[in-house]
Amino acid sequence: MHKSREHSIGRRQLLRYAGATLIFSVSPLAGAVTKRPAVMSVRVWPAADYTRVTLECDAQLKYTHFTIEDPDRLVVDIEGVEFNSVLDSLARKVAADDPNIKLLRAGRYKPGVVRLVMELKSKVTPQVFELKPVGEYGHRLVLDVYPLNPPDPLMALLEGRKDAVEPLKLDPEPAKAELPNKKSQTASAPEAPEIRTTRKSGKPIVDRMVTITLDPGHGGEDPGAVGRRGTYEKNITLAVAKRLKARIDAEPNMRAVLTRDSDFFVPLQMRVQKARRVQSDLFLSIHADAWVKPDARGSSVFVLSERGASSTQARLLAQRENEADLVGGVNLSAKDLFLARTLLDLSQTATISDSLKLGKYLLGELGSVNTLHKAHVEQAGFAVLKAPDIPSALIETAFISNPDEERRLNDDAYQGKLADAIVRGVREFFIKHPPGPKSRLASIT
Repeated sequence: MHKSREHSIGRRQLLRYAGATLIFSVSPLAGAVTKRPAVMSVRVWPAADYTRVTLECDAQLKYTHFTIEDPDRLVVDIEGVEFNSVLDSLARKVAADDPNIKLLRAGRYKPGVVRLVMELKSKVTPQVFELKPVGEYGHRLVLDVYPLNPPDPLMALLEGRKDAVEPLKLDPEPAKAELPNKKSQTASAPEAPEIRTTRKSGKPIVDRMVTITLDPGHGGEDPGAVGRRGTYEKNITLAVAKRLKARIDAEPNMRAVLTRDSDFFVPLQMRVQKARRVQSDLFLSIHADAWVKPDARGSSVFVLSERGASSTQARLLAQRENEADLVGGVNLSAKDLFLARTLLDLSQTATISDSLKLGKYLLGELGSVNTLHKAHVEQAGFAVLKAPDIPSALIETAFISNPDEERRLNDDAYQGKLADAIVRGVREFFIKHPPGPKSRLASIT
């Protein structure tokens, strides 16, 4: 009888209180606790350009955000998230020298809501957005704070090289640049020839400083390829680019600017925009290749193609590099931050032709430092090489997926040899193909 009654009650339970019997229904999942979304990790990427805070979660979050003045703060309320030790550690994630964030803290605001408060060092333009899971990342909530008065790359470039602001010198007699005697140069301190440009009309030659934009691939949320010893491509590219910048800045007629000078992510179109804002004469994107087989080795040079890739490997590489925005994290709704594409459909035939010539010189010099993976310049549709008016090349310094080359890429001396080789290739390009007057197109931003 007891079992029969228990069965007849089914999912009901009895509760006796003060002589009364109460019957209430219980869900089949009664007793089971619904798991709240949890923040698994927090990462902060400070830079003068902007500071990014990334909260990686195990589920999609529901959030709202707003700003407060006096003092300037960004407030983000997250609903239904579990307040845990990761969120409690937020205050310790921000460095004292962060250019944009003064303090960052989180706490329980009200039942079911966690509040993040970011105290700012100056007025900013904030962006708060989500990124879907990609690669090894789960759901990400991104807080980007852009300074209201961002650093001017052209002004920084001029302040860095005082000789860059000298007036252009006019030579009444046309002259051609001659190839210097290589025997009289050393790899560690080569002397650049006087770079001159001529016009077919026979007008006076213009001596001027040439500007080279160096683009260390990946950065921040985007580590790039990872070697077997745990080497991140983003760290290698930045180290090589910094060495290369130092060598270019030591040349009497050259100066270099970096698209990033620390560990933060720069969207692909923003890299192109930075080069055009400083009216760059060349754009060099530095990378360290990876392949499924660890025995792949050697240096490579790639330029843009309008007609498809020159090989399957070039196509796959371009596809992987073009996905950097998905990994690094781009707010697609913030179109005002990116280069307007109105100019990018212009014919790039002449620019690609110059890029191929540049690539040939770079490849020739890299061959004196490392094995060449391919003896010719390859082409594919790299988004980062699409400046319509700047000869551009992507340099794969070596295969980070090859244990031997990974070890060499971590060696300071080898990084220096790579930088020296690239400088020699750039110098040879300018000797054979002197830069003309600044393009009107280059001045449009």
